[in-house]
Amino acid sequence: MKKIIGSKVSKLLVAGSLLTIMVPQAMDWNHMYAAESTTPPTVSADQLRQKLADAMLTRDEAISFTYTGNVKELKSKLQTAIDEAMKIDPYINYTIKSYEFSYKGTVTSADVTVKLNYRETKEQTAYVDSAVKTALAQMITPGMTNHEKAKVIHDWIVKRLKYDETLQKYTAYDGLSTGSTVCQGYALLAYKMLKQAGITNQIIEGRAGGQLHAWNLVQLDGNWYHMDTTWDDPTPDRPNEVSTAYYMLTDTEIRQDHTWTKQYPAASTSYRGTLNSLIAKGGAAAKTYKQLYQSLEYSLTQNGNTLSSATDIKTLASKAMKGGSR
Repeated sequence: MKKIIGSKVSKLLVAGSLLTIMVPQAMDWNHMYAAESTTPPTVSADQLRQKLADAMLTRDEAISFTYTGNVKELKSKLQTAIDEAMKIDPYINYTIKSYEFSYKGTVTSADVTVKLNYRETKEQTAYVDSAVKTALAQMITPGMTNHEKAKVIHDWIVKRLKYDETLQKYTAYDGLSTGSTVCQGYALLAYKMLKQAGITNQIIEGRAGGQLHAWNLVQLDGNWYHMDTTWDDPTPDRPNEVSTAYYMLTDTEIRQDHTWTKQYPAASTSYRGTLNSLIAKGGAAAKTYKQLYQSLEYSLTQNGNTLSSATDIKTLASKAMKGGSR
């Protein structure tokens, strides 16, 4: 049977451009098979996705196996299985740079090799995991609610990173090791930190300000909210300055300048309203939620505090300073 070759370049979200990475032509893997001392494992159509997902998680660069089944449909099955395997873990999905595959055999079986190219090596991901573990140990204290955890993680990322205006750094490793990365790196680091802190979240891709962009969807108490650490980080970078303009927004709120076409969980609950409800419940955590409410400056537009002029801002700021509050 004629040898079949397939390849694909992964998407790269970076400052408004879709970059194309050239994939080298596939090698003749048959010579490699002949040199192997062990027989490649046998994989059926139902096992393809998990086989590939396991290899991606361990950052294998080449996977060889014998496929058993209808080889006529193998090309499409491989393409589908690779795409589905990548989506199992969002961190993997945005870390794989490109892939290619080739196979050769009969109508009922074929020797297959899938070659994967990563933006972040196994060792680099281990570095990220270690750095995240250390950071979380320092910032997360016993009894913290997920609301508090999400806020300190957001602020830590904004303070720790700055936007890579050279558009050459795309990963969480880039951000942690050099101090800068593009939106994809911000979203990957946020995903990793939130997940390790026990907070469910997703990476969302779309456009912002007319450019390709990535940010996070975060689930708190069953409700989803948008969190964009990149857009909350001033550019040019201003050390230790954190914006919360894009912190825990609804779909309606963030759609003022962000768009997306893929299907994601709906974010329809006002975070201001959520905090108000939590404060109203009282209890030991009420004080914490009130402090969070104030840190997000929701009180500036509540109970007649709507600001419509520079004079209003100065008056409210003066009152806050005299009262010892923010």
